Amino acid sequence: MQDKETKEMLADLIWLNAVIATELIQITENSSAILRKTSPPASCLEEHHALRDTALAMAEKYRPGTMLAQHLGKHQ
Repeated sequence: MQDKETKEMLADLIWLNAVIATELIQITENSSAILRKTSPPASCLEEHHALRDTALAMAEKYRPGTMLAQHLGKHQ
């Protein structure tokens, strides 16, 4: 594989993993809220927000301008 092609592939994989990670965080929060019949603890929400920010920063570094930031803004 050529160097440019390898870099593009890795950038795609980083972006895709960030999407998967942020969606799994949201699924975890939603499942927790359903099981608890209330919102997850504030400490979890704060930690999840920080994790989302980290994943988004990684994704934006390699694939800026995608819909990921806009989509994450819609998560509650």
